Amino acid sequence: MQVSPYLFFNGNCEAAFSFYQQVLGGTIDTMMPHEGSPAGGQVAAGWQSKILHARLVVGQFVVMGSDAPPDRFAPMKGFSLSLGVDTPAEAERIFAAFAHGGTVRMALEKTFWAERFGMLVDRFGTPWMINCEPGA
Repeated sequence: MQVSPYLFFNGNCEAAFSFYQQVLGGTIDTMMPHEGSPAGGQVAAGWQSKILHARLVVGQFVVMGSDAPPDRFAPMKGFSLSLGVDTPAEAERIFAAFAHGGTVRMALEKTFWAERFGMLVDRFGTPWMINCEPGA
């Protein structure tokens, strides 16, 4: 069994997933717009290029998402994507990239449980926790 987060975006899913691929690596194996799909005729004018389904694979981690129709979009809240990294340098690199244009909720720093831990919401509205375990 695998549990994977599914994120809904406000029309910027493609940009978000391209950014996540750039920062995290991995492969976008699906980036399907409404246009050309069976759902293509069921969306508002100007919505054809918006993403019906996207899938990013980073190692064994999978995150999926799509653009929510404007009348159904709600900002992400009540959860965070928790990202475990191997080194403090990697934690700092990822945190800095995600913080650019975003909102830092807790600065990345050494804690009693981690070499580095921080919380933020990136510029696409996705909440993240970045954690680097002790001994890394």
